[in-house]
Amino acid sequence: MEIGIFIYDGVEVLDFSGPFEVFSTAARFVDEPVNVSLIAPSHAPVSCRGGLSVNPHYSIHGHPRFDLLIVAGGQHQQVLSNTSVLAWLAETATHTRRCASVCTGVFLFAEAGLIDGKSVTTHWDDLARLQTSYPHLKVCEDKRFVMDQNFTSSAGVSAGIDMSLELVKLHFGKSLAIKTARQMDYNWL
Repeated sequence: MEIGIFIYDGVEVLDFSGPFEVFSTAARFVDEPVNVSLIAPSHAPVSCRGGLSVNPHYSIHGHPRFDLLIVAGGQHQQVLSNTSVLAWLAETATHTRRCASVCTGVFLFAEAGLIDGKSVTTHWDDLARLQTSYPHLKVCEDKRFVMDQNFTSSAGVSAGIDMSLELVKLHFGKSLAIKTARQMDYNWL
């Protein structure tokens, strides 16, 4: 299983590191290979919100095919206007079995025109802006995550961990998701 997590300058650290930890922990308990990688607009280090610098594994210009693509949230305004990123996202999502977003990562999927008509969520502070900016979405309040066919979105920051555990459950089964949460010492369910 190939899992890609898209990051960019201004990304919220837990938005990508939470899901990264969930899937890399789950990988310890399965027989099939599970590869988790970070993808960025270029190979340059990404400056996260709060100043942490992270080196991506791949750029949008060369990476494996993904079974799951997650877009992390954060200060996304600059990347939201990057036409190369939006074109890459639209192309990559068409041949990716399942896509997901954490927090404001949903704005990139919406801007790329990939989730029209879907039920989605985001950070509580961005719900109204999401609904106003993309009135064709069904924006859900008071949900940690929302699954709509092959797209899953989560609320803010730590909700990405809950969403990722649910995706582990969907792919590998409930017992593995519980084992993963326990290994992480995370109170889930």
